[in-house]
Amino acid sequence: MRALVFHGPGQSSWDTVPDPAIQQPTDAIVRVDTTTICGTDLHILKGDVPEVRPGTVLGHEAVGVITEAGDAVGAFQAGDRVLVSCISGCGRCRYCREGAYGQCLSGGGWILGHLVDGTQAEYVRVPFADLSLHKLPDEVPSEQAILLSDILPTAYEVGVLNGRVTPGDTVVIVGAGPIGLAAVATARLYSPGRIVAVDLARSRLDAAKRLGADDVVQAEEDVEGFVRGITGGLGADVVMEAVGVPQSFELCTRIVRPGGHVANIGVHGKPAALHLEDLWIKNLTITTGLVDTSSTPALLRMLAAGRLPAAELTTHTFALDAMEEAYDVFSRAAETGALKVVINRS
Repeated sequence: MRALVFHGPGQSSWDTVPDPAIQQPTDAIVRVDTTTICGTDLHILKGDVPEVRPGTVLGHEAVGVITEAGDAVGAFQAGDRVLVSCISGCGRCRYCREGAYGQCLSGGGWILGHLVDGTQAEYVRVPFADLSLHKLPDEVPSEQAILLSDILPTAYEVGVLNGRVTPGDTVVIVGAGPIGLAAVATARLYSPGRIVAVDLARSRLDAAKRLGADDVVQAEEDVEGFVRGITGGLGADVVMEAVGVPQSFELCTRIVRPGGHVANIGVHGKPAALHLEDLWIKNLTITTGLVDTSSTPALLRMLAAGRLPAAELTTHTFALDAMEEAYDVFSRAAETGALKVVINRS
């Protein structure tokens, strides 16, 4: 089959590799019909995720059809149209029994495109298929369902739920890439009083407005002054970091109010300063997190009911054999205006 293979920092190519095969009775093989590129894939290519070994097929998001299921797979069979979750869970360890599948102790968690071959390929082996796949209703288009593999549950769980957004809150989301925009969309489910999006790119701020942000601020402007101005000097109730660089995290800790929440969503490749000399007295809650995807079934019901603006997050569509072109467009988002790119089998 053909697949996008990581060869080391800054190096990847669309290669011919062996077809995946069942390795454990809990595995399934999925023919990939739709996949996409995540900001985390760009972090891998930059060398920010050293656990990814050269030779690994990248990608952790897919929609497709099962072609083969292991003997221990009970919930699915060949021919089922499924969503491939970015997180795999054994279902038996302590964390899985608590619904924290991202921390699976038995070979699960975030493994696709990380520790095992991923989804940016014609076929993918999905470990722990019963917990890692979701049947898709016919009425949900693949181009929208793909957003439930990662960005919508990540924004919702790691940003909105960890940040404890409540009605009337002032919410600031630093970073208006796909994850930040998904955070705008899912924060609206809790009726905050005001949502502010911060980014460098005008096109992404425009997208944030379309998705429901009340205010947008370019990152070069006086973000701290703006937030103080709209909150009577207090600061925001909830601040989400959706970039993954030290400067944005440190900004988040400066604009949150005493007693507020900072929810870090971004993937960080470098240390960020935690100024406890200023923060110890502020009663802050700072959370980090890898998505568990325990919310995926609920989000899928909302998507099927038309409650999530998934279509608004997609800007470009490519054929599977144009994977390298898709990466180029996605990596130059400030120039191309790319948000989420959808990659379909021809």
